[in-house]
Amino acid sequence: TYDSCEVHPGPNLNMIVGANGTGKSSIVCAICLGLAGKPSFIGRADKVGLFVKRGCLKGLVEIELFQPHNNLIITREIQVVNNTSTWFINRKPSTLKAVEEQITALNIQVGNLCQFLPQDKVGEFAKLSKIELLEATEKSIGPPEMYQFHCELKNFREKERELEVNMPIIETQEVTVGKFNLCKEKSNSLEKMRQRIERYKQDVERYHERKRHLDLIEMLERKRPWVEYENVRQQHEEVKQSRDQAKEELKNLKEMQAPVAKKIQEIEENYKSLDTKIRDKAVEIKDTSQKCKQKQDALEKKDKQIEEINQALRMKKDEEMDRQKKIYNTRKMIEEWENELKDMVSENLQPQIDAVNRELKHLQEERANIDSDVSDLRTEKRNQEMEKKRIAGCIVELNNIMNMKEETLKGKFRDTHSALMWLRKNLDKFKKKVCEPMMLEINMKDNRHAKYVENHISSNDMRAFVFESQEDMEKFLLEMRDHRKLKVNAVCAPAESSAEAKPPRPIEELHRYGFFSYLRELFDAPHPVMSYLCFQYRVHEVPVGTEKTKNMIERVIQETKFKQIYTAEEKYVVKVSAYTNQTLSSNTSLKAAQFLTISVDTDERRQLESQQQEINNVLESLDVQLTALFERQKHLERRDNELRQQKKELLERGNKRRQLESKIAVKHDSLREMEQDAINLEDESQKANMQIKEINGQKARLVTELMHLIKDCVSLNVVKADLVLQSASVAAEKNRLELEYKAANVQLRASEQRFRDLDDRKRVLMENCRELLKKARQVCKLTPEQHLPKEFQTAFQALPNSLEEIDAFLNEEKSRASCFTGLNASVVEEYCKRTQEMQQLMEELEEKKNILENYKQNISQVKEKWLSPLKNLVEQINEKFSNFFSSMQCAGEVDLHVENE
Repeated sequence: TYDSCEVHPGPNLNMIVGANGTGKSSIVCAICLGLAGKPSFIGRADKVGLFVKRGCLKGLVEIELFQPHNNLIITREIQVVNNTSTWFINRKPSTLKAVEEQITALNIQVGNLCQFLPQDKVGEFAKLSKIELLEATEKSIGPPEMYQFHCELKNFREKERELEVNMPIIETQEVTVGKFNLCKEKSNSLEKMRQRIERYKQDVERYHERKRHLDLIEMLERKRPWVEYENVRQQHEEVKQSRDQAKEELKNLKEMQAPVAKKIQEIEENYKSLDTKIRDKAVEIKDTSQKCKQKQDALEKKDKQIEEINQALRMKKDEEMDRQKKIYNTRKMIEEWENELKDMVSENLQPQIDAVNRELKHLQEERANIDSDVSDLRTEKRNQEMEKKRIAGCIVELNNIMNMKEETLKGKFRDTHSALMWLRKNLDKFKKKVCEPMMLEINMKDNRHAKYVENHISSNDMRAFVFESQEDMEKFLLEMRDHRKLKVNAVCAPAESSAEAKPPRPIEELHRYGFFSYLRELFDAPHPVMSYLCFQYRVHEVPVGTEKTKNMIERVIQETKFKQIYTAEEKYVVKVSAYTNQTLSSNTSLKAAQFLTISVDTDERRQLESQQQEINNVLESLDVQLTALFERQKHLERRDNELRQQKKELLERGNKRRQLESKIAVKHDSLREMEQDAINLEDESQKANMQIKEINGQKARLVTELMHLIKDCVSLNVVKADLVLQSASVAAEKNRLELEYKAANVQLRASEQRFRDLDDRKRVLMENCRELLKKARQVCKLTPEQHLPKEFQTAFQALPNSLEEIDAFLNEEKSRASCFTGLNASVVEEYCKRTQEMQQLMEELEEKKNILENYKQNISQVKEKWLSPLKNLVEQINEKFSNFFSSMQCAGEVDLHVENE
């Protein structure tokens, strides 16, 4: 509950009470642990680290205890990681033993339930027996010597019982000794025995001397297998230590590998997530671009509607102007003809006039048709120019994508980019076609398949220029490498084209293996590039498969006989051994694509360029037609003038009066019709403006929507580019980690081999140790459960420790022992046995009598020191206990219950 808490109890603290969760146990646990108490005293946990707040690495308890002169400050710092504690006394580093001594000196007993009772130990306190309560009371509030006296009394009484029980045995032995003494009545025999022992004392000494040599020989023979065992055991320990070190190194390497493997998995998941996001963004970009195109088409349609309205208005204006002009001309002609009637001579020229009129009418019709054709051609020209502008914009967008690919080339291969810039300016110096670097010329049909092409084509060829002529290639390399000092690559397409080479089997036959395409069908490229790739890399013979292919790869290799195969994430290379004719395959993981993820739709670009060329041709054709129509208009206008002049001359020559009257009448009819067909240009103009205004409003809305879509498209492209960069970075990091992981695996396998070798050697040495130990135990006549006796250990210490010294010493002692002959051990053994038995029994009896007397005296003294203060203490406890219970309207008593004084 608390990060930090400081408690200031007053004097005579004997109870901590409070609601659940307020911190009673925090104070009690702090007192117990801070005063060198064990976690078991509290009954809540078995490890001291579990008392530290969850989420923290260490905890600290500081307790200040009152002392008359200087207070005692005890500090305990608990580490969670390894359950260790650091102790301080008065803020100076100390030890647990020193703290326990200070606590004992103050008679503090946190393990005594009569002095310190945690809430979780109340049940344990209630289960204490009367004897346990007495001992706990003595420890808690009695003088320090009271419990010591009690313990001494119990020990003395136990010893007294043991001595009382053993006394009959001692008495029996005493009787035996007595009988033995009675047997010694034959003093003469004993004296003779003593004299005989004196006489043979030298023999006894010689016997003992020989015995010492034989014992030493026996001990040497016993020690020798132990020394052999010890030598092998030391070798075993050294090997075991080396094996343990190797095991620890192996464990560390495995622990180091685990985070790397986990990180590789995380990066793999991140890479897949980025790839999914990139594909999603590409779909969104495509949808948004489609919407933009729809909006542009709608705008162009609106522009056409406005142009049609304006064209219709212009035609009406032209028609009205023509009508006004015709009215004016008609009135002028009527006026002229009426003036001519006065002076006209009667002559029949009507047929010629009719012919001229018919031709004039035909000319007028043709001129009207030409005017209509000119208007249609101008409208068509405007439409074609607008379409040309739209196509040019689309080509610019594709060029921008191409520029991105060029920037990638410039960032990775600066010399190649410099050579590309030079080539574009000097294409006229080469006889045949020259293709730019393959990474610019190859366009993926689906960017997700770029990794297959890049893993198949070397990076050197990916940035290589492709020439159709060997002479052109040598000329280019001479210029770049010798004159300009640029590091560039160039290849020459085969003389006989391989671009249309057929695959060995139709792809439909391979669908059952999970193959969906050959490598060549995944991208587009110019003819020389495709021919080179088919010839050099056999892209038309390399199938691309899926996870299904990987799952059945052994069957695929055996049945299809392909030399190279791609699955979803791996490349397989298949070879046939020239010696064994066995099929061998190797697989590698595919690297992420770097160069071909940005693709230009070449079909779309060619289609746009073709459309642009067609529009240029159409515009040229329209210009030619307009020029021809304008020439025809001039010709008709001249002819019209000529006919009018001719008609005028005929009218002047012939029966002008009648004709003029008739023509005047016709013109008057025509004039009335023209006046009746008047067009209200103001109304027409207002209607056109209204229609144009409405269409412009629609265009404004379309433009607004188009701008929003363009912004969305730009933002989506930025996001996609960022995701592509992130994906490339993640792929690079994944490749780096995989290389590190493989290198670490090599080290791990070496460490495992070293560990196995040491473990095998340890096992062999262990078997040798067991055999030698078994042999050593057999020599010493020990069972497998017995340890080497102390007398053997003591004797072994005085002997040599090397096998060479033991063997030399053994030979020497055997030579010395062989010098002692003719000695009998029976007299010496009988003498020693009888003397030792008598002396031992007498000493033992006397000793036990003295000990028993001492115990009885000690019991009397200690009992007096212990019982009197204890009775006084119990009386004080009883008095206070009774008072406490009476204050609760109850009765209570404490007394010292004595059944046996």
